[in-house]
Amino acid sequence: MADTLERILYVDDEPDIQTVAQLALESVGGFTVKLCSSGKQALDEVADFMPQLLLLDVMMPEMDGPTTLKAMKELDVMANVPVVFMTAKVQPQEIEEFKSLGALDVIPKPFDPMTLSDQVNAIWERA
Repeated sequence: MADTLERILYVDDEPDIQTVAQLALESVGGFTVKLCSSGKQALDEVADFMPQLLLLDVMMPEMDGPTTLKAMKELDVMANVPVVFMTAKVQPQEIEEFKSLGALDVIPKPFDPMTLSDQVNAIWERA
C-alpha cells in the first residue's frame, strides 16, 4: 500500500451526498475523487481510475454496497484495495457485518464534511 492516499473512488446513488463528499475530500483533504452513482458504474470504471481506497454506500438500488464490494474483490486490480462503507446503518451488529464482508471500517452518515478527510486518513493510516 502506498504511503500517501491520493485517489479515492466514491460510490453513492445520492447526487447531493456525492457533491458534499467530493468537495470535502478534494477541497479539505486534497484527494482526487472519482464519483460513481452505482455499483455497476464503479465496476465499469474502476480499472481506468485505479483507486487506492473505495468509499462505498451500503443502500443503493439494483446493486447494493455489499454486492458491489463482493464484485470488486473479484477484480485483480481491486483485490488489495481497502474498502470503507459510508452508511446510516451503524448499529454495532451492522458494523460487524460490514467488516466481516471485508470492509476496513464504517463512516457514519450523515458525515461532517469538515472532518471527513481526517476520518478517511485515520482509517488509511490504520490499514
